[in-house]
Amino acid sequence: MSVQEYLEKHLLSRKIEEAVNAAVRAKALDPVLFIAGHMRRAAPAVITRVRARQILDGHGAPAVEVELHTNKAVHRASAAGSGALEGAAADSTGASERRKILARAVADAVRVINDKVSEALVGMDPQQQAQIDQAIMDLDKARHKAELGANAMLAVSIAACKAGAAEKEVPLYKHIADLVGKSATTLPVPAITVINGGKHAGNGLPIQEIMILPVGAKNFEEAMQMGSETYHHLKDIILEKCGSDSCNIGDHGGFAPNISSISEGLDLVIAAIERAGYNGRIKLAIDVAATDFCVGKKYDLEFKSTKKSGQNFKTADDMIEIYSQLCSEYPLVSIEQPFDKDDWEHSKKLTTLELCQVAGDDLLMSDPERIKRAVNEYTCNALVLKANQVGTVTEAIEVLKQAKDAHWGVMVSHRSGDTEDSFIADLAVGAAAGQIKAGAPCRGECLTKYNQLLRIEEELGSEGVYAGENWRTVSTS
Repeated sequence: MSVQEYLEKHLLSRKIEEAVNAAVRAKALDPVLFIAGHMRRAAPAVITRVRARQILDGHGAPAVEVELHTNKAVHRASAAGSGALEGAAADSTGASERRKILARAVADAVRVINDKVSEALVGMDPQQQAQIDQAIMDLDKARHKAELGANAMLAVSIAACKAGAAEKEVPLYKHIADLVGKSATTLPVPAITVINGGKHAGNGLPIQEIMILPVGAKNFEEAMQMGSETYHHLKDIILEKCGSDSCNIGDHGGFAPNISSISEGLDLVIAAIERAGYNGRIKLAIDVAATDFCVGKKYDLEFKSTKKSGQNFKTADDMIEIYSQLCSEYPLVSIEQPFDKDDWEHSKKLTTLELCQVAGDDLLMSDPERIKRAVNEYTCNALVLKANQVGTVTEAIEVLKQAKDAHWGVMVSHRSGDTEDSFIADLAVGAAAGQIKAGAPCRGECLTKYNQLLRIEEELGSEGVYAGENWRTVSTS
């Protein structure tokens, strides 16, 4: 084929002329660079292959990382372990055996991605998120994404979402906003972990987390400043009251002081807020993770103690009394998973009291059918959205909109032992969630989300709006 024939076959003469004219109109300082960029944009992006590998998450456990290649660039994403993988590992005995099970599951997922998933996605337009996600879902029709694994599916889906944003030449959060059907201007209120307990720390505190919500900040940057200052004042207070051995941190980066009651932890946090000078501008939240200490139909608040007093084995109605008292004595605005994952009755009782936000985690599992039931029965009034419980970006957006349509609050959440991927920060902004839970201001996998939100706020400039006092009522419409 001659040069002329090649030019004519690919319409290159016309495309080059268009690029030159565009460079002239733009008065490009470097016309060659401008023309090269123009020609690159003129060619539509297509997925050329998908490659996966095993990496380590924030706990040093195996996780899936994906590189999605297009004819223009490579886009990387990773996701923390899914409930299915964690459930399989939990049935084993010993940390070493659990890790081997996870490693095998991740290795299997890597093989499936490199073979079946890559083959299914090659040639697709990365801007067509719904079509890509459907192709992924078609490869794993097992209940709870048991064959491929929700975390592996999510990693591929996120990588495709990043590729779609790059092809549109817009930030990821704006691309997500387009998928949701709204404008991306709202920065979420961070639910910052400051104290860890439950199965995430070695102290006697039965509940999993105590968090602070800087609702009184004027913007996200100030919110993080308030949160970080309070966190470090809390460390000083714990040192003074509990000693240096109580300043170790738990799984989410919160401090793990040697305390055994919720009120002890809340008192420490209130003292830190007051010392930081933010009294009245920071609210409190707790993640009870009550499933972890539910025994039959009762709740063992001393489940980690070797010397049980017998006084802290509570009924569900006792727990409602405890929560009611905490809401009356502290600025407690959100309680996550206050009962066992199958205790719909008492979750409804607490929600109907309208004391605070009642957020469903294990109760809902980001599952559309469970959310539908909870909406109809008024079992809770907020969703803890963990994208890797769902499987794909499209499914995550759908359940988020389902919750918003019910006028619920939505807290976009990381997972314990998350990776350094910051996708949920863009998701929280793009979908106008209003709330984000990413851990403490100290661990790398937590800070990467908060730092991304700082960048987004800077980029939005005057268009950015911090959810603040409206953290539960931000609309996606």
